[in-house]
Order: sequence, then structure tokens, then C-alpha cells
Amino acid sequence: MAISHSFPYSDTNKRYHTQDYYYRHRFGCKTVKISLNGGFTCPNIDGSKGRGGCAFCTEGSGHFAGDPRLSVREQFEAGVKLTEKKWGGRECLYIPYFQANTNTYCPVSKLKRLTDEALSCEKTVGIAVSTRPDCIAPDMLDFLAELSQRTYLTVELGLQTIHDDTARRINRCHTYADFLDAAHRLHSKGILFCVHIIDGLPGEDRQMMMDTALALAKLPVHSVKIHLLHVLRGTPLAGEYERGEYVPLTKDGYIDIVCSQLEVFPPEFVIERLTGDGAKDDLMAPLWSRDKRSVLNGIDKCLAARGTMQGMRYTGI
Repeated sequence: MAISHSFPYSDTNKRYHTQDYYYRHRFGCKTVKISLNGGFTCPNIDGSKGRGGCAFCTEGSGHFAGDPRLSVREQFEAGVKLTEKKWGGRECLYIPYFQANTNTYCPVSKLKRLTDEALSCEKTVGIAVSTRPDCIAPDMLDFLAELSQRTYLTVELGLQTIHDDTARRINRCHTYADFLDAAHRLHSKGILFCVHIIDGLPGEDRQMMMDTALALAKLPVHSVKIHLLHVLRGTPLAGEYERGEYVPLTKDGYIDIVCSQLEVFPPEFVIERLTGDGAKDDLMAPLWSRDKRSVLNGIDKCLAARGTMQGMRYTGI
């Protein structure tokens, strides 16, 4: 297939730095994250930081992670079977991903035990750990630094937005300053980190979403996950939606914003996700998000129509 662009971190028609490209060039073959549930909770759910969780959250993050009643190895092996079925026997390497809830909200000994078990699984080449910026204690930071010396490690930080007014509205219970502190402490220890942001949060206009992207572009970020805000049944956001107090983004609006965010990111940023999955039975809106392939194809077409790519409007730090 002829390449229709000059983006340096792509060997397909993708005009952004995909996780697939990064993994293939780092590890030499297809590499897949296997989502795990370590049985953690969240300080924004159990009451130590707040109560009720974020306005968009049902029972904590990681809807599609493994079954916490199973061991890490059992969850991993179940995930590998699904991957093998999806990729038709293609040779793969794996990164166990502790996805559900806040995975550093525990004694170091617990996370060490779980990550050791994960790293003992066949064909693993690293570890990913998802957490909140306000839940990395000094001893946990030291452990993560040691772990990053033993294996490829990424710590995933849920930022969502740089705007504290928005964070208060969605009951996030941490600030942008908390995020900056965690990011700089991780970077000071040589730990790679991935940042999660959400487009379409209540009260945010296009410029506010762009401001979040522009702020990340100035930081030593390794990778980014861009999510679309989903309205899920049983959440405070669902009530806002039903009362007409929240209007989700349109498909075209979301695609336009994502493409503009990609343009201001450094080309080196690895883009791990450009849209998220809402739990099918719980999803109230936007229903167009169910067709994930159409959204991703729309992003590709928009970038091509603009004649642009990731980093085109990056101005440097």
C-alpha cells in the first residue's frame, strides 16, 4: 500500500504515532496489552478522597478488565486466548495491564506480588499500571522506579482535563496541580507515563479541550489516551443528560477536536487510544460511539482531507 504522507512514525496510512507502530518497533512484533483486575478500589469511591466516584463512572474504571475472582495468571491466560482468536494465531508478545480502578492505592507489597506474578507469565515484555495522580506515595514511587529498571513500565495517569472547575463539576477530587506533581515525580525517576484525557466533559468548549492538549504538549509525556465522554446508566452524568443539562459531542465535532489535538502534540507522543468503549448495556449516549471503526476511519479521513498529521502545529517546549 502506498503511503500518502510523510509522517515519520508510521509505516501505514495512519498520520499519527500509533501504539501498534511503537510496540512493533520496540519489541519486534505485534504486542498486545492484556487487561487485568487486581481487585483494587478507588479513593474517590471508598470515601478517603470523595464519595460516589466521578460523575461519569459506574463502579470504577476498567469495565473490560479481567475477573478479580481469578488469579493474575488465570486472567492473563484468558486474555491471551481472546487475543489469539482475534489475531488468528499471529505471533504476539504481551504487556499485562493493571487497568481496573486505582492500582497504586494499596501497600507496595500487594502491587509487587501482583506484578511479579504477571511478569512470570509467558511472552510478557512489560507492565502497565493505571492510577490517579494523587495516589503515588513516596514508597510506591520508589517501587515503580525499581520496576521500571527490571522491565518496560508505563504508569497511566487519569488526568481527564487541566481545568479545575470541570474537575470539581465531575467530582474528580484531585487538581491539575496534583497531576503536575505526579508527572514530574515520575519523570524524575525515569518512569514512562501515559496520560488519559476526556473530550466532551460538561461545561467544556472546544478551546478548553484544546487547552488540555496544548498543556500536555509541553510535558515529558510518553503516551496519550484520548477518550470520548460516555453517558452511562446509573451515573450522576446520566441524570444531567436526562434533564437536558448535558449535551454530548456530535461525531463530527469529536473527530474535529481529536484531529486538532493530534496536530498540536509532538510527533513522538505515542497515541494509545483515540476513542473509548462504553459498556454496551449501560450506554445512553452518544450512540454513534458504538461504531468505533467508523470514528477511527473518520479521524483518518479528516487528517487526510486537511493534509495534516500529528505534530503539524506543535510549536516546541
